[in-house]
Amino acid sequence: MKALQKVSKFLSDYTSVVVIAIAVVTFFVPTMMGWVNNALFVDPVSNKFTCQSIIIGVIMFSMGLTLTTEDFKILAQRPFDICIGAIAQYLIMPFLAFALTKALNLPDGIALGLILVGCCPGGVSSNIMSYLCGGDVAFSVGMTTVSTLLSPVMTPLMVSLLASGTHISIKGLPMFVSIIETVIFPVAVGFLLNYLLGKNKTFKELQKIMPGIAVLGLACVVGGVVSSQGSKFFESGVVIFVAVFLHNGLGYLLGYGAGKLTGMNTAKKRTISIEVGMQNAGLATNLATTTAQFASTPESAIICAVSCTWHSISGTLLAGMFEYYDKFKEDRESKSVNTKEEAV
Repeated sequence: MKALQKVSKFLSDYTSVVVIAIAVVTFFVPTMMGWVNNALFVDPVSNKFTCQSIIIGVIMFSMGLTLTTEDFKILAQRPFDICIGAIAQYLIMPFLAFALTKALNLPDGIALGLILVGCCPGGVSSNIMSYLCGGDVAFSVGMTTVSTLLSPVMTPLMVSLLASGTHISIKGLPMFVSIIETVIFPVAVGFLLNYLLGKNKTFKELQKIMPGIAVLGLACVVGGVVSSQGSKFFESGVVIFVAVFLHNGLGYLLGYGAGKLTGMNTAKKRTISIEVGMQNAGLATNLATTTAQFASTPESAIICAVSCTWHSISGTLLAGMFEYYDKFKEDRESKSVNTKEEAV
């Protein structure tokens, strides 16, 4: 058990390195992570379950194991935070995408794809990043759920508004069922186990292994995206990467600013930053490849695919930066205390 805990700690300490290494290797050897996209079954509302769906469920379960009733009590005390998160989600990223299309003078197809990414809800990966960087997991899951529930109305509405009348349709029920299956249910099971067994010594030892499992799961998810979409990355030039980098990076910055402006604590500021900056680009990729409106602009799907991969990598880097900052601050405070004690 101790050995597994050490491995888990190593993986959580070097999350960025592990995820990026898997992404790079998979780019050159796509078959290595091809299994992640293997279809397993179809649920009653036609959602396709793949190995990736199961992996995400396991990660969300591991997150649920860290939640306590106190987390939800604090969240219930400030439902205002969830409202702020949802408003930030559907104002910052859509209008930021629109502004970048004008500032960079993007071709129509690429512009349409970036706007589509900006108008999608937050992705499941953002919950994982919040978990890894010491964010507010309950707040993160709440934001993802609310933005997803709003997406059948907000995503088509915002795309239509910002992309010169382009219309897309999103089926609300499958998305709602999907968020229950891959996010809410696994988190609820993890939370219930923590509630029932939280004081058990063996259970506490097992909990220490879960961060490492979450990191490995995240690496597999990113590897699966690179395996299926990596070949498309360089089809439309460097402008796509510039647009995605700016959209994502400024989203993190403005999301953090929104949290600071509304008086959120550090954990919530980190969470809203990640939630706003990381979009459900997988949904955007799916819409761009299956919706008739995008048939004449294949570049739209390419920028969505690039966003899907980059958001996971950049989110991992940002979570790592937050975690490194915490350790640096902790070490500095520890040295300060030791120095004062020696002086006395």
